[in-house]
Amino acid sequence: MSHSSPTAIGTLFSRILSRFQEHLGIVTLAFAIMLVGAQSVLAHEFKVGDIEIGHPWSRATPAGAKVAGGYFSITNNGSAPDRLLSISSDISDKAELHEMGVKDGVMTMRPVVGGLEIPAGGKVVLGPGSYHVMFMDLKQPPKQGEMFAATLTFEKAGTVTIKFAVQAMGSAAPQEDND
Repeated sequence: MSHSSPTAIGTLFSRILSRFQEHLGIVTLAFAIMLVGAQSVLAHEFKVGDIEIGHPWSRATPAGAKVAGGYFSITNNGSAPDRLLSISSDISDKAELHEMGVKDGVMTMRPVVGGLEIPAGGKVVLGPGSYHVMFMDLKQPPKQGEMFAATLTFEKAGTVTIKFAVQAMGSAAPQEDND
């Protein structure tokens, strides 16, 4: 009958522990990379001048739909107001800024004439039930999990191309849009 010496058992334990630490390090690194990647997808932002556009998103539309909505937040970090003048996208023939509201118990939606003012040091959220973009005469339906580009033109900050993340039909506004 052979007996293992305490030194042999200690060496074996050290090897096992060393291998475990190597694998744990690889798993930790992989998890960290995935976490960083997920954060960049969830919190996609764009910047032009003093203007920051936060998490542009849209909803998937059913086949045959002619319109889609677009939503995002606009933060003006400058000391002077700016104005969102227009938006365009290859996904539709036309895009307009709209405002929804309730007047005398009736929900109304109308185009925003003259652009949307973004106050100095302020934030405007375009979301369901308020200001939003209407993509009209869709050339292709937004599909869940995909992205599509649009170009915003500001009076002072200039032009910036952003990407809308397409959520599921009927999905609620992402948390960061509810600030």
